[in-house]
Amino acid sequence: MEYRYLGRSGLKVSVLTMGTMTFGGSEKIGNTSAEDAARQVDMCLDAGINLYDTANVYNAGVSEEILGAVLAENGRRQKALVATKVRFKMGEGPNEVGLSRHHIIEQCKQSLKRLKTDVIDLYQVHEWDGMTPIEETMEALDTLVRHGHVRYIGCSNYSGWHIMKALMAADRRQGERFVSQQVHYSLHSRDAEYELVPISQDQGLGMLIWSPLAGGLLSGKYRRNSGPDSGRHVGGFREPPVHDWDKLYTVIEEIVAIAEARGVSGAQVALSWLLARPGVTSVIIGGRNEKQFADNIAAAAFKLSDEERARLDAVSRPPLLYPYWHQSFTAQDRLSAVDLDLIEPYAEEFKRG
Repeated sequence: MEYRYLGRSGLKVSVLTMGTMTFGGSEKIGNTSAEDAARQVDMCLDAGINLYDTANVYNAGVSEEILGAVLAENGRRQKALVATKVRFKMGEGPNEVGLSRHHIIEQCKQSLKRLKTDVIDLYQVHEWDGMTPIEETMEALDTLVRHGHVRYIGCSNYSGWHIMKALMAADRRQGERFVSQQVHYSLHSRDAEYELVPISQDQGLGMLIWSPLAGGLLSGKYRRNSGPDSGRHVGGFREPPVHDWDKLYTVIEEIVAIAEARGVSGAQVALSWLLARPGVTSVIIGGRNEKQFADNIAAAAFKLSDEERARLDAVSRPPLLYPYWHQSFTAQDRLSAVDLDLIEPYAEEFKRG
């Protein structure tokens, strides 16, 4: 297992992270029992995976409870880093939602109890809260770190300007900065490359990737003229939204072609592509059963060739949006390495144009 530093911190995390949203869940997203969860955690620990991601809102706290119970046994906690999140509604009261000081600190206490631990290794704000001053949010997170309840802080599902606003608020008071962001990113959805990947590189944030298989769409099971009988998208699951099914199926066809030629699963191809992308620290894997987990874990050792990566890039690349296309025309003499990671792949396209 390969380990990478989480942003500018001194913490090393495995390139694969175990996601636990299915723990105690529903049939739509996967209903993993405590017994199955223990076996899956052991599989990940045996493979060298050291980061375990959950959230207080996952199945109304049940995911945290199951993960906490599993890690509390057989010395598992000493081998694991625990990441959880706060932001979404956890009760009926007016203050049981959001990123206020009240909600963050109260929910941290509750998460610590459910996780059966004295400290959360990575505490992440799960989504933006535009109604709470960012200074209040960052001060509350800083307090948790200073009091020893949390070791590192991160964000998830923030836009570029949200992240920069938060980092500025932290720097202004010399408080704790985000060390990471959790991002939706895959061969189906490369939106993060416009702002979130460059910000991670420029500001020294680790990137943890959620839904790297687009909720299973990139596994190879969903094809242009066929699909599975069960799964998230069979029941109308909305994440991620698909705006261009034809393009998605073209991406899937390329994934399947490479997978068949290499004798691996489509999931391993899609995960391997992500692990080599600029700025990516760790990819969050999950599974409805142990077979899926074992297959995803194998992606850590699977490497795509340059030619295979180029084929996947070509069919999945999004259009270059403004102001980046304008910069590609007029700012070539003053672009940094971070700028070029985004713009350079489009050079031939614009040259032809």
